[in-house]
Amino acid sequence: MRVGVLTGGGDCPGLNAVIRAVVRKGVQVFGYEFVGFRAGWRGPLEGDTVALDVQAVRGILPRGGTILGSSRTNPIKVEGGVERIKDNLAGLGVDALIAIGGEDTLGVARELHSRGVHVVGVPKTIDNDLNATDYTFGFDTAVNIGVEAVDRLHTTAESHHRALICEVMGRHAGWIALHVGMAAGANVILIPERPFDIDKVVEYVESRFKTRYAPIIVVSEGAHPIDGQMQLQTGERDAFGHVRLGGIGQRLADEIEKRTGKEARATVLGHIQRGGTPSAFDRVLATRLGLQAIDAVRDGDYGKMVALQGTDIVRVGLDEATKELKTVPIERYEEAEVFFG
Repeated sequence: MRVGVLTGGGDCPGLNAVIRAVVRKGVQVFGYEFVGFRAGWRGPLEGDTVALDVQAVRGILPRGGTILGSSRTNPIKVEGGVERIKDNLAGLGVDALIAIGGEDTLGVARELHSRGVHVVGVPKTIDNDLNATDYTFGFDTAVNIGVEAVDRLHTTAESHHRALICEVMGRHAGWIALHVGMAAGANVILIPERPFDIDKVVEYVESRFKTRYAPIIVVSEGAHPIDGQMQLQTGERDAFGHVRLGGIGQRLADEIEKRTGKEARATVLGHIQRGGTPSAFDRVLATRLGLQAIDAVRDGDYGKMVALQGTDIVRVGLDEATKELKTVPIERYEEAEVFFG
């Protein structure tokens, strides 16, 4: 058995832990061979490979990023892309493929499975927005980075008596903002699932200033006001059709400063949340998912994604995993609203 491994989409802490677990168990327990594909789906599309054996995965458990590299290549949008991948896999003698990624990467995996490719998926996204799994690795690390940042913002905000806005990642789902804001004691949390009223936000800010404390706002990059206008950095779109977001933090800072007369500053964490070493939780979760992924390959249980449900790692269909995004329920947001202002 020869197994291919790839990591697609945005990188995040824990990817290398999955690769390590897959290879270690696959080689030492099942006697499989492995081939790594570089740069996400571009690897199998172009036949771009790298040696992947036990020696190659030594020491990578605590490393952020991915030793295989990543990209947002979408082979479905490439003419003849699926057939090229199938031909390259056959030419390389690859019997099965483990795809580690988020909604876009696993959406391609689902399509390839429907066309006869033996694929197993592993969920990866710092946004924690994949369906059918309670948590995805990378999320815990991203939240902890955000909490540390907001803890630091609190002290400088109070020293200068100014409003500080922390913009975190989260295109369509506000899980990172919700957890960071609740854990770090933010005065307002803004998420994509609940369009915000700028008048209400300013009211919360002014209320906070009256207590002689400085307000902290945590906002998802995809958050937008009730008028439906989304602040975009550019009109460009990636290969999966996603616009490049950015700028909502600065927009809020400008509006708050104009309306309140108080200084307001925006901090954008951006890719800082993706980088660095994974937390202990993410290392363990990623390792368990990798072990279960190679078990699914051994069982010939293709078209599945390994997922965390409760404390168990289970297998769910790629169709179920990618049919819709897991967004923040309104009742979870209402829990946080108790602490606004």
